[in-house]
Amino acid sequence: MSAKDTARDPRIPDKKNFRIGEVAEIAEVESYVLRFWESEFKTLRPTKSKSNQRMYSQEDVAMVLQIRDLLYQDGFTIEGARKQLREKTTNDPLVPARTQAVLKQLGKEVRELLQLVSE
Repeated sequence: MSAKDTARDPRIPDKKNFRIGEVAEIAEVESYVLRFWESEFKTLRPTKSKSNQRMYSQEDVAMVLQIRDLLYQDGFTIEGARKQLREKTTNDPLVPARTQAVLKQLGKEVRELLQLVSE
């Protein structure tokens, strides 16, 4: 996700770096949840400061919000969210992940129906 994409999310304050507590507050999750997500999502890798504190960029915060939305709003499992994030790199970032999944399933069903009709 580019910095241009993060500007679209009004939940992300206009600053360069965020500490884990700030990101937890923005995403409305606990800090330990963010640390867990770091272990589950390879795309989420905040840098560490000289004092070994996690420092999240705007892109990192945008990724946290995407993960949160996939898990909490769209109801995906961790594996499902990983898959959605992989697929989302080639899809329109403005369309919610759950909507993309529904559209993909509808497309598959339409193709199956067309195949049945043409037989």
